[in-house]
Amino acid sequence: MIWITTMTDWTGVSRNLVTALELSKPPVAVTFSDTAPTDASAPSSAVPAGCSFWALGTSAALATEAKHHQHCSIGVHTHNLTGAPPSQSRELETALGAMQGLDYVRPEEVVALPVMKRTYRYVDYRPLGEASGQPSVVLLFASAAQGLIITEALSRVDGATPMVMGRPACALIPQVSNSGSAASSLGCCGARAYIDMLSDDIGLWALPGDKLETYASEITTLANANTMLRQFHQSRRRAIESGESPSIEETLATLS
Repeated sequence: MIWITTMTDWTGVSRNLVTALELSKPPVAVTFSDTAPTDASAPSSAVPAGCSFWALGTSAALATEAKHHQHCSIGVHTHNLTGAPPSQSRELETALGAMQGLDYVRPEEVVALPVMKRTYRYVDYRPLGEASGQPSVVLLFASAAQGLIITEALSRVDGATPMVMGRPACALIPQVSNSGSAASSLGCCGARAYIDMLSDDIGLWALPGDKLETYASEITTLANANTMLRQFHQSRRRAIESGESPSIEETLATLS
């Protein structure tokens, strides 16, 4: 018997997501591994936080290790990276202590933070269209209107309304990786300070890589449906505000 293995067309999946949602930035593939990717470069300079790689990953393939995340003790913790510098534990303790002093986080909330179930050495960030294998998690930067469609699609696939998370934004990745279900994050004050593209009207979504094709298919279907229904509601508004009383059938007849 001959087994035929089909490779996912990540370029096509990425193109479909960008088109259906009208995304301004491409989806970012985030892949954890213990071996260095052969088609990605190490970052050329230090970044202030691990989430900075999310923005850089929209345009370049980067293979990162704990040393590249050294200024982000919380990110190294949530991503469970090996090879962290000796100062990591002390930096994490200091950062959490300062946050607890402000009552930004409490001890029981720190304990509950999602952390990757196992350690990894490398985290690869790149545009989804350039993925060479199945990503661990795929990130989408989306507005509220785009998030509406994403929510409808994810609920259909996962059978439940996706979780919405807050601080820290980096906890979104282990949450999705560990649970196998998509979720969203409103970001955190740190991520919004470090990532210019994470503006006030943009939120973050994370989708498990092994379900991405199914999610993308449902997103395309629901994006088309939303377009038609938006036209329907806009037509009814115009008609009713002008004094008409159209039936549903009459409004449907006006759609292109």
